[in-house]
Amino acid sequence: MPNTDTSRRLRSTYLGQDVDSLRGVRTIADYTSARPETTIDGLQSSYAEMMAAQDEETAIMVRAKAAADKARLAEWQFHQNVLAMKELVRGVYGSDSNEAQAVGYKKKSERKRPRRSAA
Repeated sequence: MPNTDTSRRLRSTYLGQDVDSLRGVRTIADYTSARPETTIDGLQSSYAEMMAAQDEETAIMVRAKAAADKARLAEWQFHQNVLAMKELVRGVYGSDSNEAQAVGYKKKSERKRPRRSAA
């Protein structure tokens, strides 16, 4: 039997077929197995473990998305607050002030003046 790559997820069609097979084997009255993992109880246990792991994954993903949304909104709020502060500094102290330069603006007097073309 070839080595199985368990680093990738199974396709949902395969899992659906597996669940259908589990339901089908439950209908076989005299089904028995010497391998504990392939008994009805073993399969049921494996299925319950898979469902619990998927539920846990879903819950973690929901929390991660909520945390990402919260962080994104906080970033935007911070950015908007900084922009408002910069406008306030420019309005109070002027666009050619050291205070405006301290918050990231370039002094008006230090901007390059456009060159006049010789005509």
